[in-house]
Amino acid sequence: MFCSLLTDDLLLRILEKLDDDADRRKWRLVCKDFLRVDCMQRTSLRVLRAEFLPNLIAKYGNATRLDLSVCPRIDDGTLSFLLSRGWAARWFGRLKEVVLLRTTGLKPTGLEMLIRACRNLERLDVSHSLEFGDRECAAMAWGGGLREVRMDKCLNVTDVGLVKVAVGCPKLESVSLKWCLEVTDMGIDLLVRKCQGLKSLDISYLQVTNESLKSISSLQKLEVLGMVRCQFVDDAGLEYLGTGCPSLQIVDISRCKSISTIGLNSLIGGHRGLTQLVAGYNVPEPSPAFLTLLSNLKNLKSIRIDGARVSESYLQTITDNCKLLTEVGLSKCKGVTDNGIIQLVSRCINLRILDLTCCDTVGDAAISAVANSCRNLNCLKLEACKLVTMKSLQSLGSHSILLKEIDLTDCYGVVDKGLFHLSKCFGLASLKLGLCANITDEGLSSIASKCSRIYELDLYRCAGIGDNGLAALSNGCTRLKILNLSYCTKITDQGLAYIGQMDELLELEMRGLVNITNTGFTAVVAGCRRLSELDIKHCENVTDSGFWALAYHGQNLRQLNISNCSISDTVLCMLMGNLTRLQDIKLVDLSNITVEGLELALKACRARIKKVKFSALFTQLLSVELMETLKARGCKIRGD
Repeated sequence: MFCSLLTDDLLLRILEKLDDDADRRKWRLVCKDFLRVDCMQRTSLRVLRAEFLPNLIAKYGNATRLDLSVCPRIDDGTLSFLLSRGWAARWFGRLKEVVLLRTTGLKPTGLEMLIRACRNLERLDVSHSLEFGDRECAAMAWGGGLREVRMDKCLNVTDVGLVKVAVGCPKLESVSLKWCLEVTDMGIDLLVRKCQGLKSLDISYLQVTNESLKSISSLQKLEVLGMVRCQFVDDAGLEYLGTGCPSLQIVDISRCKSISTIGLNSLIGGHRGLTQLVAGYNVPEPSPAFLTLLSNLKNLKSIRIDGARVSESYLQTITDNCKLLTEVGLSKCKGVTDNGIIQLVSRCINLRILDLTCCDTVGDAAISAVANSCRNLNCLKLEACKLVTMKSLQSLGSHSILLKEIDLTDCYGVVDKGLFHLSKCFGLASLKLGLCANITDEGLSSIASKCSRIYELDLYRCAGIGDNGLAALSNGCTRLKILNLSYCTKITDQGLAYIGQMDELLELEMRGLVNITNTGFTAVVAGCRRLSELDIKHCENVTDSGFWALAYHGQNLRQLNISNCSISDTVLCMLMGNLTRLQDIKLVDLSNITVEGLELALKACRARIKKVKFSALFTQLLSVELMETLKARGCKIRGD
């Protein structure tokens, strides 16, 4: 009765306030009017099963984004059937973005049908599609209106395929080619010639040389360039960039081993308008010339120089000149001290992200200064900062009320009282406490009682965490999606029963829980039906009974590690046959498994499995025919 009094416009305004997926699911279940409004408002569709697609298309008519990344089995036949229906073809014609991440069922013919049907398509992601090659690129070339293409780790794409895309899609503004190892200088040169409107280009991990950078330097509109670990690029290549690309604002040259401060000086000397500079593990020790040029980057908002040797004078230069900084990355930098950080934050008060990972001389004085000065801090990474104690967390709890992410891994100065103070940061979304040996259920309960928005929690090897802490967690952190409980050896079946109540969990690591049995494991898999990644390595008391339950309830699993567990041939075969979305599985040291059993299990999932790892001995004993079939289907096989 009450719902009928609310207009669609008012309901839409209410729905826009719901950011969390869980809240939106609950909204849809209230009544038919709420469901109808959700269908009207939703513009993005993520499909879990191919058979659901026709009904979803009919229901969500305003969608402009289709994500098939968790539905890798959609094939040419399914697509052909849909496109033969006029109403479905019109729906595809309205799409502006399609995500085909890890999709394996679509062949060149099906991809061409899809591209042709999506007349307004602007963005396409085919990353990590291991079978994707030049023929698929030819199909992509039909997307003449494409503006953004991601082809990360498409290992079969060569210069020929890239040129076909460039010729067919001249309006491209953003291209990502990370790990496309067959692409060479020639392919990059032709891409640049045909797509002069490029604004973003990522060639990270490619085996290209300075010739590619010479070509790229002619791009007048290029704003973003990623070239992580381009091993054959040196200072001469950066000199080309320094004299070209007048619009360049963001550049990532991390781990390019042939680049020195000379090349870096050429780059930043020619681009005083840079807003983001990532040069991790390139500059062992900044030179005076580099510091002078750095002082000219008045618009710099983000700088990462991970692995460098820095001094207080270096940080003083940043402080005096780069006052717009919102992100600073000093991970594994040598020479970082409390005084240096105090100087940095005294002027850079707008910092939102600060990474001090492995800066082992940074202590409470520095973190207190960060908390006092940087009131807009969102993310703080302090892994292995062993001098950090309760005083730091007390300062953060008092002043950093906007903090959303903090990494305290291996900070053994963190104790329960520190977590009590940290719990005042009510907006915490990600908390990493791995290897914090001095925290107990009491500290975890403090966090759970006040930080209800946490979606990621890492408790790796927190030996003091037990069932009571998990009880508090299940009551207070109902939005938790990623949880690591590995080697928390106090946890028993009762603790897992509490975890089973957390139905939003997507990723769960619980290695080495020696006190759990089939009872607790069954409670988890029956309650956490949305799990897509599960790691139970070394849970040796979980046996066939528990794996039967997993086979029945774990239909959404895509990644599974059951190494060093007690499972029989029959149950393994049934498990791998039933988990129809499984793509990655680890099967190392399964003492009860025979060669015949493993072979049958692999045959049961050979059409969809993409990664499998088992004991090295099996690689010699499994049939050659099976191994060749798996490899032909794009499966990566590892022996351990």
